[in-house]
Amino acid sequence: MGYQAVFKRYEIKYMVTAEQKEKILRAMEQYMEPDRFGRSTIRNLYFDTDDFVLARHSIAKPDYKEKLRIRSYTKADANSMVFVELKRKYDGVVYKRRIGLPDKDAMKWMAGVRNRDIEDELEKGSSQVASEIEYFTGLYSGLRPVIYLSYDREAYRMKAGAGTADGGAEFRVTFDSNILCRESELTLASDAYGTPLLGDGMYLMELKCPGAIPLWMTKVLSEEHIYKTSFSKYGTAYCGFMEKTPCERSREIALAAYGSRAAAANRKTSTGQTRKKLALSGRATA
Repeated sequence: MGYQAVFKRYEIKYMVTAEQKEKILRAMEQYMEPDRFGRSTIRNLYFDTDDFVLARHSIAKPDYKEKLRIRSYTKADANSMVFVELKRKYDGVVYKRRIGLPDKDAMKWMAGVRNRDIEDELEKGSSQVASEIEYFTGLYSGLRPVIYLSYDREAYRMKAGAGTADGGAEFRVTFDSNILCRESELTLASDAYGTPLLGDGMYLMELKCPGAIPLWMTKVLSEEHIYKTSFSKYGTAYCGFMEKTPCERSREIALAAYGSRAAAANRKTSTGQTRKKLALSGRATA
């Protein structure tokens, strides 16, 4: 397969200035180095329904949310490898599933086509991931590309041996800038252009880790008074394009638009919590 197909981690976001970024980079020098991608321009196509049910649910800040996108790390052509990604977040933990396909096959697959070429490509990846993605596309009928999002990313990983005492070797840091979005020319084969989502000199920093943030990083965040944010690229782009529907109003209607699927998931979670409380209560009175 040649790529990681399944991710489970925390992804914590911060908005930082250029000056704060430089201070963070200085603190990182002892522990971290650019990853194998280094600097890259990431292109994404986000899929949603005609009434943007996924976007509206996302900006309501629920405990559980999900999104579907196709991502490329280069300007794609028909045969370039891209990733179809299903990303879920529950109770602060991010679960990502992805499968790599040539761009032409990825777009056909998302349009409901499953010819022999696509079958062959899917067999090279994870059948479980492919099944999860197909279940998702069946759950939300009429999914189509709705927003293009690109950004310039600097990515860093832990140096060999540095992760033993400081958050683990899987700790990663990314800085995203020049975040652009648009509703037209929805293709990964295009140049990166669109409406900017960040002000000049601002960066979206993400800390990606399976557990706790390293102490040296928490120290610099505290010293610089840098606090986490819930900034969503896709959600922000949606709000910008839908100014006639304010985000606060979207939050109110999001759960209703999400429908019985979210209600069922909430009922399942609530039932489990109730059973746990009853069990604890029984022990306390015994």
